[in-house]
Amino acid sequence: VQLQACGGGLVQVGGSMRLSCAASGRAFSGAIVGWFRQAPGKEREFVAGITWNGRRTGYAASAKGRFTISRDNGKNTYLQMNSLKPEDTAVYYCAARDGSIMHTSSDEYFFWGQGTQVTVSS
Repeated sequence: VQLQACGGGLVQVGGSMRLSCAASGRAFSGAIVGWFRQAPGKEREFVAGITWNGRRTGYAASAKGRFTISRDNGKNTYLQMNSLKPEDTAVYYCAARDGSIMHTSSDEYFFWGQGTQVTVSS
């Protein structure tokens, strides 16, 4: 499975941004797709996750109420980010794992896309 994330860039505080993650390769039914982020000098952290059928989602406390993860009927997953804050500045990664458990540890995800930089300016 190959994942490709895109949609990052520069946005002002309070603005919005939508990240996309496109999956290609083998059939990927039953998988969890997650978004992670890593700021300079910090560990990679879970942001949001969604089951491949879209029926279950999960969010980090920092993302609840501001970010929304979704997927379409194809192999694309999205992260809508609203009310962005300077502390949201990071490289954002999409990742995937087989199974039904929505792990929040990056160690549990085996397929990764390249990161996309999100910078929130104050």
